[in-house]
Amino acid sequence: MRGRAGVANAVGKEDRKAAVAAYKERRSVAGVFAVRCSSTGTVWVGGAPDLAKIQNRLWFQLKMGGCPHRSLQAAWNAHGAESLTFEIVESLEDEELAFARAAALKARVAHWVAAMAAEAI
Repeated sequence: MRGRAGVANAVGKEDRKAAVAAYKERRSVAGVFAVRCSSTGTVWVGGAPDLAKIQNRLWFQLKMGGCPHRSLQAAWNAHGAESLTFEIVESLEDEELAFARAAALKARVAHWVAAMAAEAI
């Protein structure tokens, strides 16, 4: 016979399985983002296959001092996190084929880099 802990544990496992399944089924939204430095006015534009995750990744790299984009890292170091803002510029339509999505993302990043007089990242 299961005690209360056994029942709670079984329910916890089912909830966890459902949460994992929902995470795996979620659709990622690709798109273009911008990072702005309010101190200098510099803008960086990049593309990401999953807009929901890119800011966290960038901020982590910047905090650790390991961002591959040297000018962005220099702005972070000189002016701090509070001077940088993140914004989603454009979300792309869902493409089933990965190469088509990558090509569309590359083209839209190039467009926004030119339109915003920004540095590509």
